[in-house]
Amino acid sequence: MNDERSQGSVGTVYFPETDTVALQRGDRLAAPSHLVRLPRRRRPVMIVAAAVLVGLGILISVAMYQRVNRQVQVLVVRRDVPAGTVITAADLGTASLAATGVSDISATQSRQVVGLIAAGALHPGMLLAASDLVTSLPPAPGQVLVAVSLRPSALLASGLVPGDHVMLVATPGVIGEDSSGGTPNDSLTSPVAGVVLAVSAMPNQDGDVVVDVLVPASAGAAVVQQDSTGQLGLVITKRAAR
Repeated sequence: MNDERSQGSVGTVYFPETDTVALQRGDRLAAPSHLVRLPRRRRPVMIVAAAVLVGLGILISVAMYQRVNRQVQVLVVRRDVPAGTVITAADLGTASLAATGVSDISATQSRQVVGLIAAGALHPGMLLAASDLVTSLPPAPGQVLVAVSLRPSALLASGLVPGDHVMLVATPGVIGEDSSGGTPNDSLTSPVAGVVLAVSAMPNQDGDVVVDVLVPASAGAAVVQQDSTGQLGLVITKRAAR
């Protein structure tokens, strides 16, 4: 082993030289030992705070889930109710529905619904809404109810139902028919919009189907006069829910 010494003004400093013989033999030098890092001590306050936050998160999630999936009891229609018919308790049922905030009527309001009038035709399974009900029988102010007689051949094959929106129009007479005398056939000078309120189940003694139609009060007389000539037609402009 060779020694190296350095002379200085203070004294002699000795630097030990690596044992070249040991390196040539492949011997490993002992590495300095390292201290094992000790785990940090956790504060109890932080542990409690973390547990509280986790608990709050779970409670909020559960509350939101229950709110979204909250079921409410609403009113539904149990049987066919024609338009203009007074609602009875036997017409109503209940169903469980997820709360949506829409205009469905709560089952707790059934007593308030009984005695009201169906604004249109109601069918089994329909959710009852406030727009389906009115407080008085038609005609409403500004309307009149007229009855028109139509030949079965003048009706659509699919028929008429209460709530259908229609247009009443004057039709020309039979070719060659003289309409200069007797009842005029031009009482209805322009089409009149109306809503079907009822339809007779069977033709009358003349073989005609009688249809009750709500029309504006200003056009009621002209519709009746035109109907008396037998020259009145009906056009459906909008179907009621079936």
